[in-house]
Amino acid sequence: MTTSDSGPSAETPVPDGSLLAAIDLGSNSFHLIVARVEHGEIRPVEALAEKVQLGAGLENHRLSEEAITRGLECLARFGQLLGSVEPERLRIVATHTLRVAHNRRDFTRPARALLGTPVDVVYGREEARLVYLGVAHTLADDAQSRLVIDIGGGSTELIVGERFEPRELESLQMGCVSYSREFFPDDAITPERYRAACNHARLELSHIRHRYHSGLWVDCVGSSGTLQAIEGILSTYGWSSGGIDRAGLEQLEQKLLKFKRFDTLKLRGLSPQRRNVIVAGVAITRALFDVLGIQHMRTSKGALREGVIYDLMGRLSHEDVRERTINALMQRYAVDAAGAAIVEKRAHMLFDATRKKWELGKGDRELLHRASCTLEVGMAISHKHYNRHSAYLLQNADLPGFSQEEQEQLALLARTHRGKLDPSLWADSGESEEPRLLRLITLMRLAFLFKHVEQLEQLPEFSIETGKRSLKLTFPEGWLAQHPLTAWEIEQEQLVLEKLGMKLRIL
Repeated sequence: MTTSDSGPSAETPVPDGSLLAAIDLGSNSFHLIVARVEHGEIRPVEALAEKVQLGAGLENHRLSEEAITRGLECLARFGQLLGSVEPERLRIVATHTLRVAHNRRDFTRPARALLGTPVDVVYGREEARLVYLGVAHTLADDAQSRLVIDIGGGSTELIVGERFEPRELESLQMGCVSYSREFFPDDAITPERYRAACNHARLELSHIRHRYHSGLWVDCVGSSGTLQAIEGILSTYGWSSGGIDRAGLEQLEQKLLKFKRFDTLKLRGLSPQRRNVIVAGVAITRALFDVLGIQHMRTSKGALREGVIYDLMGRLSHEDVRERTINALMQRYAVDAAGAAIVEKRAHMLFDATRKKWELGKGDRELLHRASCTLEVGMAISHKHYNRHSAYLLQNADLPGFSQEEQEQLALLARTHRGKLDPSLWADSGESEEPRLLRLITLMRLAFLFKHVEQLEQLPEFSIETGKRSLKLTFPEGWLAQHPLTAWEIEQEQLVLEKLGMKLRIL
């Protein structure tokens, strides 16, 4: 169901010649790609990669100041190539390290200030979906099933799919940076440590083997710098005629275990930047081959950043996967579509009346649209406290296309659209975000309040005057007297909002 004109409309492809850009903030490296659209495909114009090792600065789920500084300095350099790219045509995606960092906003806020675009921290399965999208566009469009694997700095993504559609998505907490720190903490290489890393990866993979073993796919494709580096070494030594196979992997293992420390590693085809992570990367790869029954893996240059570009093309062409996700949620949880349409219509009316004074943008309108559609998904669990159930589902479900922050904001609007307001619910958002969130909460609460009237009769025309922290609604003379329940609900709403410093006046 699409309940308003903020959802998909007639297809408007991104014009040929348009520049799009994506930045992948990985745990090991940051990648930038600037691409030109040509006949519905992307042609890279610029590509940069820097080994930032953001994950190496993660201790007790907190990023160090040094890691944050390294990352921001890299983004400042990337910014020099982005002068010709409009901010709405750049998307920045962050993965494992920023997913788990409790102080991630210490990085994402200045990053947004630097580049003028928010940083989308994505959940693991959304990362997997984007990886698959990037890889699928580099492969032949055949109907055979494929397993795509991406070994990152902090996590490994596995996807089984056909053509451009993933069937299975998984993200496991094993990466070449995190494994290097855990199993080789002082950079020393021993057979025992290597074996421990392999066994730990095998254990992680054993839980998903039934969905990813070799009987369920025909072709295996590796994406990521780690797997491309392994293929490069095998090719240089003549241990493989193309791609990665089991025999070549075993020869590489034997070669690596002859070295005692990372800083002494010297292999033809291995860049100095990968010395500290290649042993852990090979251990994870060996576990993948063993547990999933892989005999041969070819590699693809398509990766997360290319997937982000293609996903961005879809958003700009009104083929936004987030709309499909919202529609699926509504169907799965039997949401009252007519009621949702009423709430959305009123939310957009309130948005249009307040957006200039309250400095709200297109993204806020889209957020109100998606929130209106999903406020009541929690009804499927229980009518009592359903707003809490809705918030839990929206924050914790796998929602393809959505970033972690988008899910958190959907959950916040669902949690706060009725009942008492608890400031602790948005305490982590920061002072700069708080006014915007309070304004969206106010609009959502009022839109929902009027739903009960509009289910029975047409709400009359009324005027809206907006102040920085105030709203004045003026109804036709006598209308509130004829609707005492609505008048009482508005009075209660005035009391709730007043505690938050939002003044609501009714005439």
